[in-house]
Amino acid sequence: MSAAAADFADPNRVGQLGRSDAPGHGEGGPAPERVVVAFGFWIFLLSDIVMFSAFFASYAVLAGATAGGPGGVELFDLRNVAIETACLLVSSFTCGLASVAAGARSVPWFYVAMAVTFVLGAVFIGLEVSEFAGLVARGDGPQRSGFLTAFFTVVGCHGLHVSCGLLWLLTMVAQVFAKGFRLDILRRILCFGLFWHALDIIWVALFTVVYLLGAGA
Repeated sequence: MSAAAADFADPNRVGQLGRSDAPGHGEGGPAPERVVVAFGFWIFLLSDIVMFSAFFASYAVLAGATAGGPGGVELFDLRNVAIETACLLVSSFTCGLASVAAGARSVPWFYVAMAVTFVLGAVFIGLEVSEFAGLVARGDGPQRSGFLTAFFTVVGCHGLHVSCGLLWLLTMVAQVFAKGFRLDILRRILCFGLFWHALDIIWVALFTVVYLLGAGA
């Protein structure tokens, strides 16, 4: 039987699944590792965004539940928050420079860009911890009201992500120092960059919804 006649008799090619050109073999086989890693990491980022969306929704519901306590107008220092925002935005830019340096295999510039990114992220965390400590010291901790519970949850969760990102940054620098710009390390640097930029986008939304709207309420 000719190939054309066989295809006509078996349009779905069920009888040819054992051949080397069938899915799962040869050119139709499993996707390369870089595709699998990228796909899995995008799923992780999307799940993180869904989680923060739930936190934002909870905050929107509890924003007025101050239980007679202070609200955003009394609590938020927008000047301090503006400094935090500037640090995170600039760190996103330097993180992009680190990715460019990695693509160009420039070790010195990669180290410099990552060092600046780390310092800016650490300053951001320091300011956030100082803000939280000041609120708790005044008796305005997360147990004070539903509004403060939602505030500490959404802002604190973002800060926890930034802290994990700083640890990841140090790990990437150590791996480049020990192994150089191997393909698997370049993939990890790419994933780190996506993670850091996603945190930047989430913070812009958090700054707008929580701080700006809260201070103007």
